[in-house]
Amino acid sequence: MSSPSVHLHFIGNRRVPSASGETLPVIDPSDGQVFAQIARGGAAEIDAAVSAARRAFDGTWGRLPAVERGRILARAAALVQQHAGELAGIESQDCGKPVTQARNDVTAIARYFEFYAGAADKVGGQVLPYLPGYAVLADREPHGVTGHIIPWNYPLQIFGRSVGAALAAGNACVVKPAEDACLSLLRVAELLAEAGVPEGALNIVTGLGSEAGSALSAHPGLDHISFTGSPLTGTRVAQAAAEHHVPVTLELGGKSPQLVFDDADLDAAVPVIVNAIVQNAGQTCSAGSRLLVQRGVYEPLLAKLTAAFSALRVGPAAADLACGPLIRASQLAHVRQMVHEARDSGVAVAAHGRIEPDVPHGGYYFAPTLLRDVPAQHPVAQDEVFGPVLAAMSFGDEAEAVALANGTRFGLVAGVWTRDGSRALRVAKRMRCGQVFVNNYGAAGGVELPFGGVKSSGHGREKGLEGLISFTRVKTIAIKHD
Repeated sequence: MSSPSVHLHFIGNRRVPSASGETLPVIDPSDGQVFAQIARGGAAEIDAAVSAARRAFDGTWGRLPAVERGRILARAAALVQQHAGELAGIESQDCGKPVTQARNDVTAIARYFEFYAGAADKVGGQVLPYLPGYAVLADREPHGVTGHIIPWNYPLQIFGRSVGAALAAGNACVVKPAEDACLSLLRVAELLAEAGVPEGALNIVTGLGSEAGSALSAHPGLDHISFTGSPLTGTRVAQAAAEHHVPVTLELGGKSPQLVFDDADLDAAVPVIVNAIVQNAGQTCSAGSRLLVQRGVYEPLLAKLTAAFSALRVGPAAADLACGPLIRASQLAHVRQMVHEARDSGVAVAAHGRIEPDVPHGGYYFAPTLLRDVPAQHPVAQDEVFGPVLAAMSFGDEAEAVALANGTRFGLVAGVWTRDGSRALRVAKRMRCGQVFVNNYGAAGGVELPFGGVKSSGHGREKGLEGLISFTRVKTIAIKHD
């Protein structure tokens, strides 16, 4: 049996090993087996990457016109599409995603590159009215060197929305992906270099969050940090960045509600509600993990969802079923514990899917689970499970629905299901979150739609033009001409 392949850092458009020579195992969630190794980076590699990025920003990359940056990203989008099968295969094995979902992620990163390619030369400054004899410009310029800490659940998509926007704005980037899933990003970095991104404009350092991630968030050479992950880690990143007064964009997860009123089209809602919690095995920050149903349709909707959940099948990524495995053993243990504790406290399981009998031994499989009559303050209704677990509860009127929806520390996404247009807009405006979907649920929505949270879901916005603008800062230039 051959030794697992070793994947090195990407610094200055070259693959380089760690100074220590150490590596970390990469485990296939479908069978629990090591199939690759990644370089174990730390402070030395982060420092080298930041230095390379600074040279690029102060040199070739920083002087490149916006239209040329856009052309590079357009070429990168085309290359991603040409290598779609390869990238989907890497993402599927590394993350445990069903193949179809991995292909969708490849399509998404190509679309991000396309979008920001077209937008790169469309964001400019303003001429401001001021005193007679003055011309005042509010100029937009890139931050400089930006740090990007990317999680394991959607490496390709989050790289696209974060790094794609940062490069389009003219920043030079240092990326620290999650050690659980980073192989697709190393390959995309090579494609970006092939597309024309110059040496040092994009650098990727792999390794542990406690080592490479901590070194990046505390590095004095950064001008901005983008982080997606847990609220606890996000707090630590923000605290480290604050030591050097570095601004931070944080996307920190959610406990997103779907509100179903008694006039909703239940047949249209059911497949969307199911997909919003089982996509990527529920390991989605914007997953619709709470179901709030008006009492008049609670039992009919639960009956339909019970049938839908019972039909769900779970298996290895290559089987391309509704659900693949969870990312790692510790995540599986966490999800199991939360569901077991809910059952022990009296929460009823309305339905669950089925793990295929021939799944590989050692894989991290959990059957999608529908919990009913969940108390609003129960941990399974308040905290992120980050697995395919839907907590259903009922409400009486609109006021109670809004109170329940806003009744967690999170505020990322919400769904509203009703045929009443006035109610839809009224409730949407009362949601304390960053995105609201009416009679649909986009789980973060399209590339064009600004995305981000409030409260413990974070702050700042990614995606769309807002995401591009967030990777710039305003400089005011006042010129006295009389």
